[in-house]
Amino acid sequence: MAVVFGIDIGGTNIKARLVGAGDAVLAQQVVPTPRNDPDGVATLDTVAELVRRAGRVDAVGLSVPGVVDEASGTCRYSVNLGWRDLPVARLLTERTGVAALALHDVRAGAIGEKWSGAGAGRSGPLAFVPLGTGLAVSLVDDDLRRVGPPTAGEIGHIRLPRGPFAGLVVEDVASAGGMARRAGLPDAEAVLAAARSGEPLAAAVWQDCLDLLGDALTWLVTLTAPTTVVIGGGLANAGSALFEPLAAAVAAQTPTFLPPVELLPARHGSSAAAVGAARLARVVLTGDAG
Repeated sequence: MAVVFGIDIGGTNIKARLVGAGDAVLAQQVVPTPRNDPDGVATLDTVAELVRRAGRVDAVGLSVPGVVDEASGTCRYSVNLGWRDLPVARLLTERTGVAALALHDVRAGAIGEKWSGAGAGRSGPLAFVPLGTGLAVSLVDDDLRRVGPPTAGEIGHIRLPRGPFAGLVVEDVASAGGMARRAGLPDAEAVLAAARSGEPLAAAVWQDCLDLLGDALTWLVTLTAPTTVVIGGGLANAGSALFEPLAAAVAAQTPTFLPPVELLPARHGSSAAAVGAARLARVVLTGDAG
């Protein structure tokens, strides 16, 4: 059975997961993502070194944030990394001699959760919504195929035209990173802790996030009718404080003729994108679907 590397290139860290026979995890590693690297040289050199140190690698799946042209393996635009029109798959193959593909990080997470995570064994489309630095969504069907074009799903970039947040985009309010910035705290966990202790600004920021996120998920469920919504990212660690009000909001606002949808926490946590990238690389590049 092929040995494949799933590598998730994030704005802060690079998460690498080496998978062998039976999807056994052979190695995992997290290293910092090089900063100020608009040409991608330092980042791809770092990834190439991980591949070389791994020994036998038959294929690599690269999970990349931003707009990704999966057919050509090119990152068209990534705000987090500062990349434009960077052929990451080709450049990595040139460095390592190993076949590589590139895919959007949220789609990779959706594949990981559908294949062996919270959505495993559950029929029907799955929507993966990571609530981290930003906010986006990807839908996959039972065959792990993307529902919609590569540019679909960037709901966090929808600009709010009216109301108290007019001029902001959705992820300014309804993401872990947006909440932390608005509350002036280091992360979403600190916001929730302060909200629970009764700090007024943190409590307001937390409630704003729940309200807008509930609306966004209701629109998502109504328009795309997934049977499962898997929520990942750092904000998913909030547990019932997040899932109970969101489930209630979606249930109350979604048309009654639609089948019920279940909101679940990501089983793979922060590794979902690396899991999905490895799975797609195995299927597409090695022809090994076992």
